[in-house]
Amino acid sequence: MHHGIKKLLLLGAGHAHVEVLARLAQGRPGNLDVTVLTPYPHQTYSGMTPGFVAGHYTEDDCRIALEPLMRAAGARWVQGRCNGIDAGQRLVGVQTATGTQGAPATLAYDLLSIDTGAVLDRARLEAEMPGAATHALPIRPIEAFTTFWPQVMELAQTRAVSLAVVGAGAGGIELVFAAEQAIRLQGHAGARFTLITGGPEVATGYAPGVQGRVLRQLKRRGITVLREACTGVGEGELHLGNGARLACDVPLLAIGTHAPAWLGGSGLALSEAGHVQVNEFQQSTSHANVFAAGDVANRIDQTHPRSGVYAVRAGPPLAHNLLAAHEGQALKAHQPPRHSLNLLSCGTGHAIASYGPLHLEGAWAWWWKNRIDQGFMARYRR
Repeated sequence: MHHGIKKLLLLGAGHAHVEVLARLAQGRPGNLDVTVLTPYPHQTYSGMTPGFVAGHYTEDDCRIALEPLMRAAGARWVQGRCNGIDAGQRLVGVQTATGTQGAPATLAYDLLSIDTGAVLDRARLEAEMPGAATHALPIRPIEAFTTFWPQVMELAQTRAVSLAVVGAGAGGIELVFAAEQAIRLQGHAGARFTLITGGPEVATGYAPGVQGRVLRQLKRRGITVLREACTGVGEGELHLGNGARLACDVPLLAIGTHAPAWLGGSGLALSEAGHVQVNEFQQSTSHANVFAAGDVANRIDQTHPRSGVYAVRAGPPLAHNLLAAHEGQALKAHQPPRHSLNLLSCGTGHAIASYGPLHLEGAWAWWWKNRIDQGFMARYRR
């Protein structure tokens, strides 16, 4: 039997944790004390960022307010970020924004769940791409990106800008289409758009037919594709692997993200890239009282792309397993689907749908993506 109160600490408020809070709101065990450590009073839904860039959604449309969810779940909010974990002592270090009063320096836990999302480590970014930390605008963290984007639009209205997106995965592809559409509608004529892949073909990891569709759409919109690495970012220019320099007013980064540096000394088992190693229950392979989901976690039994689709799907089983671990009951394995429906938006009004080897495109696919995203947000509006 459980004696006394158990402490559950939710680190971050990613897609999976939003679902955990919704589940706790339906019924929280009386002997479970819940704390959420996260820097913002909202979570920005990454799936809608391209729609925001294209001018289709406002910033508020893309945000889930966390305070009503935390209140309904009976959780306490500590505003700040994690700056270290001691898994042996079951302690988390808290870093607060300057001037924040009353936040503790450490938080103790019995059960810990980590869902802090993707980060770009400035030092590592600078080593990989000198000048990027100073001159380029990364798409992560999303909060910073959505704050800066209106300034890009203001610049585009005063002159013909050259905009480049570095990274040709789903995030980069959607971003360059959305930016092109927004600037073509509201900006100066003569703006130039470039997608820099890093070397490989656009949309690696997708079926060849999907790649073909993406390339045709890029050509149709007059977006240049450079299959080169970006080796550095200077004032008003990008440096490419072939020695060329590309004039660029607005360099946007949609490149792979890093594991948070603070996982380093935690004592948790980590992958080579520094992510939390988890089993089929999304439970740490080294510490049974620690769970992790989303971009910060790495499944040892299978690999799947780091995308919002998987993070959202991980929510319900994570909620179940945290409550089961608290009650001392059996955990449930979470099997991410082998194929998932993938919708790549090409600005607003057109999208490419793929499911494994099948692919189609059209206005209906964008309408469908819009409905799915709006439906996801509606579940958490209180």
